[in-house]
Amino acid sequence: PTDIRDYLALGGYAALGKALSNMSPEGIIDEVKKSGLRGRGGGGFPASVKWETCRKAQGDTKYVICNCDEGDPGAFMDRSLMEGNPHSVLEGMIIGAYAIGSHEGYIYVRNEYPLAVKNARIAIEQAEKLGLLGKNILGSGFDFSVKISRGGGAFVCGESTALMASLEGKVGEPRAKYVHTSEKGLWEQPTNLNNVETWANVPLIIKNGADWYGKIGSQGSKGTKIFSLVGKINNTGLIEVPMGVTLKDII
Repeated sequence: PTDIRDYLALGGYAALGKALSNMSPEGIIDEVKKSGLRGRGGGGFPASVKWETCRKAQGDTKYVICNCDEGDPGAFMDRSLMEGNPHSVLEGMIIGAYAIGSHEGYIYVRNEYPLAVKNARIAIEQAEKLGLLGKNILGSGFDFSVKISRGGGAFVCGESTALMASLEGKVGEPRAKYVHTSEKGLWEQPTNLNNVETWANVPLIIKNGADWYGKIGSQGSKGTKIFSLVGKINNTGLIEVPMGVTLKDII
């Protein structure tokens, strides 16, 4: 996870190259829409709807956020992904930023995840050195930078509006969503927030296509889902299964 060459050897950042050279922002959003990708943070909201809303929203600046502040007891899915494969998350964020017209992103990491913070920082530095992040990414003329923000440990900051308040330096408290954060989020600007696992799915969709991705999972929910198994069961740990699998089969 700390050597970008390993990720590149497995086809890493090929999706980013494809997106920047062969696809329009609208085409990327359409591909995500056709894939059926839903947010992996719990709500299951179609990712493409948030992206499309954010792209069309009026604003001087648009932001992309990766939520790595899972606070549920025994939940270590996002933590494990950020620790073990941070480049997949970063690549997904860059593609998403290009799609919605954002040039600034944040990874909001739970303060109790020091290894996730460390590996995310290493991934950002490595990507910048290879021209995969920062100014004029891959010679495309597209600029995008990512900063890391460490959460203060409050459980409620996993909620999108509380997380954004925390990023702004305010008390991390949820606010009423009369207007969706895709239209008015961080610093009152259009903001696209997805969790770690959602972002990590994006490169797979762009690289392999929506049809390929759509073959995995159920009719209503495509792709796979990572679960953290804890408690009084025979096998504990992390498991990745196609969407639609029953809890009985998982356990």
